[in-house]
Amino acid sequence: MNREVQRYLASVPKDRKPLVDKLHGLIIGLYPEAKIDMSYRMPTYKVKDGWVAVANQKQYVSLYTCGAHHLSKFKEKHPGIKTGKGCINFKATDTLPVAAVKGVIKHAIEHPK
Repeated sequence: MNREVQRYLASVPKDRKPLVDKLHGLIIGLYPEAKIDMSYRMPTYKVKDGWVAVANQKQYVSLYTCGAHHLSKFKEKHPGIKTGKGCINFKATDTLPVAAVKGVIKHAIEHPK
């Protein structure tokens, strides 16, 4: 992991740091070979043609996948968690549905198109 990514992760506010660290750990746990860089001004995890990114936003911690098709099952099971076209926006107070998030990560990495 390069220094720019390390600085970004270290700069996350205290209330969101556990969530960012958990998402980072899930991604690396699933794909230890992932190349991590600062694409799109956020830590981006790339494996072959697939990718996901994690960002600290003003109100959320977001997991980006760049495709609504990666989120369809997640949206059905977790309608109370805010989603966008290709992202999930977690509040610091949300309980992270680990199995469902792993499913989103795997789908985005393994089915990039």
